Amino acid sequence: MTDLQQGGNAAVPGDTLTVAFAWTPAAGRDVDADASAYLLTASGKVRSDADMIFYNQPQGGGGGIRFVTGSGRGAFEVDLQCLPAEIERIVFCATIHEAQAKGQTLALIDGASISVAPVGGSSALSFRPALAGASEAAMTFGELYRRNGQWKFRAVGQGFNGGLAPLARSFGIDVAEEAPAAPPPPPPPPPPPPVNLSKVSLEKPGQTISLEKRGAHFGEISINLNWSRGRKGFFGGGSAIDLDLGCLFELADGRKGVVQALGNVFGAFAEPPYIALSGDDRTGDVSQGETMRINGAHWNSIRRIAVFANIYDGVPNWQQTDGVVLVTMPDQPPIEVRMTEGRNDRRLCGIVLIENDVGRLKATRIVDYVRDQKVLDDSLGWGLRWVAGRKD
Repeated sequence: MTDLQQGGNAAVPGDTLTVAFAWTPAAGRDVDADASAYLLTASGKVRSDADMIFYNQPQGGGGGIRFVTGSGRGAFEVDLQCLPAEIERIVFCATIHEAQAKGQTLALIDGASISVAPVGGSSALSFRPALAGASEAAMTFGELYRRNGQWKFRAVGQGFNGGLAPLARSFGIDVAEEAPAAPPPPPPPPPPPPVNLSKVSLEKPGQTISLEKRGAHFGEISINLNWSRGRKGFFGGGSAIDLDLGCLFELADGRKGVVQALGNVFGAFAEPPYIALSGDDRTGDVSQGETMRINGAHWNSIRRIAVFANIYDGVPNWQQTDGVVLVTMPDQPPIEVRMTEGRNDRRLCGIVLIENDVGRLKATRIVDYVRDQKVLDDSLGWGLRWVAGRKD
């Protein structure tokens, strides 16, 4: 047997040949390599895709070549007399399967060789390409070529980057484009910024804040009114002030009304108007003041709410009350509105307007001192009909 060096050539041992590959995959690396052959004309290209012979297209050249499996890594049986006259060369190649996806090269196969033998006989010619450290995923191991009417075999050992598809294209094979790799999934969105729960004070006329829902709804919205109550005399009288919390409301369906202790219109939390007054502190002894609750689970049913405070009993003295309204809800900053610069000739203060702004909660400072609820209604365009009332 003649062992050829790279570039060496020799006459073939007959007209019917077996060209066989052999190699051993590196242990534990899941390496899969394939053998293929290409029938080339004098131009160095195939006549058609039928001139690529491999496991999935095992014969061609008018019956002059076929791929067979057996010992080693596959072989080609060639009948030189049956090959079409325009075939000048047959190149024999090995490629790493899915090389790019796996990041593999020919360096991962050991003991690679190609041999030429007469069919049924022992190997007459062989070549062992040097693959240690190879960076390529494909290689032409050797070729049969016709020179002056005689067929010879040449040891080639020429590497080719890119794997089977680019190698086949270099010989003129029309290889279907592989579907582009799916783009990597987009990075997960950054976590929402932590909620700033610092208190927001609405101090200027018309100052506004808008809050987004941080969940399915706003939860329970609490509106608390607190104030300095003054002193009560031992037998009654004194300077104590009865300050009442109330609101005008308008629902999404157009219904309007008022929630206040005057007339015992305390509202309802679980049903329209979804606003409830938590009692009436008529003594001034309740340290937490008065509270109104809004059912945020029904926020879409509410269009707007105008919160007011009314001095029901006692001489109007807004500076003495030092009143403050605090609006709170889960996972949102508290909203504070102080009733400053009061007019002592007016018994009612419109404090804050709360509106449903396309699902957001929009709060706007009012702090406007007026004679009574009807004047506040007129200034905001509510349109309710008012009659005198009292707390019984």
